[in-house]
Amino acid sequence: MTDRVTRLRELQPLDRLSSLRIKLGVLVAASVTVATLFAAVGVSLGIQARYVVTVAVVASLVVTQILAHGMIAPLRAMADAASSLAHGDYSRRVRATSRDEVGRLAVLFNQMAADLEAADRARRELIANVSHELRTPISALRAVLENVVDGVTEPDGAVVKAALAQTERLGLLVEELLDLSRLEAGAVPLDVSEFAVEPFLAEVVRQAQTAGRPVRYRLDVRPPQLLARADEGRLHQVVANLVDNAAKHSPVDGLVQVSAVRTAGGQLRIEVADEGPGIPEPERSRVFERFTRGSTGQSEPGGGTGLGLAIARWAVQLHGGTIEVMPSARGALIRLELPQEQPQSVPHSE
Repeated sequence: MTDRVTRLRELQPLDRLSSLRIKLGVLVAASVTVATLFAAVGVSLGIQARYVVTVAVVASLVVTQILAHGMIAPLRAMADAASSLAHGDYSRRVRATSRDEVGRLAVLFNQMAADLEAADRARRELIANVSHELRTPISALRAVLENVVDGVTEPDGAVVKAALAQTERLGLLVEELLDLSRLEAGAVPLDVSEFAVEPFLAEVVRQAQTAGRPVRYRLDVRPPQLLARADEGRLHQVVANLVDNAAKHSPVDGLVQVSAVRTAGGQLRIEVADEGPGIPEPERSRVFERFTRGSTGQSEPGGGTGLGLAIARWAVQLHGGTIEVMPSARGALIRLELPQEQPQSVPHSE
């Protein structure tokens, strides 16, 4: 009730009108009407003309000021908010009560300010996350090298292997950051070709098996002669990441199933399922965000960079497709779908 009273108080006389031109017309008509009434009353009372004209003009200006104040108030508020935006304060918003073009502009301004605030927050989080991710392998590598220099450990094969592992992790993070940056900037063209799906997925599974994880793999492609039209390299990157994540979170002797079918709508559907703890429903929409590992991935020693699924999402979007976590009775099930016809150029998506 209090909010409603406050809103009614802030409501300006002409806010209910839906056009700025109608408001200007009403403003002119009101000022002319007031001036005419005061002039008519003054003449009927026998007041001298110069006083009548002066009072009529003043009254007309007062009415104009009252009505015009509500028309330009959102513009003044937007000017102040824009000044705050220019100085890095993205929290300012404009209260829009009118229904005309200025009111719609205020709504769009608030949306722009919210988008800028979200982008700035994402930028800050990205810097913090990158700093944290870089600090871990750099600190480990520095510790190894300091121990070697100080003579605490001998530069034997195990020490060199540990240093190499941290260097590879650091290189992977930098490579994925550059890859994600190129994808977001739309600087990655698609090299679309037609290829057989079964041998393509069989190669992905074969490479996953070389990682030596204690899980089983099952490949199911229907029909066996199923063809795909996509960027084979980018799609390989996506599916390999999904299969690696599935194997990583599966229990010992768990099953990782990779399947592909052609949907009734003509789309290529690829699904990767595991028998792990699954992805909680609140996290399903966030697993494709940058540096989001989820509750299971965070606990894994030496986990990934948290960029793999973000890159997968961008790569699928480049193909005009979708990727999402589907409900599953056991484990996690991630589904990606690609249209038959691929875009000729890289779209810019948010």
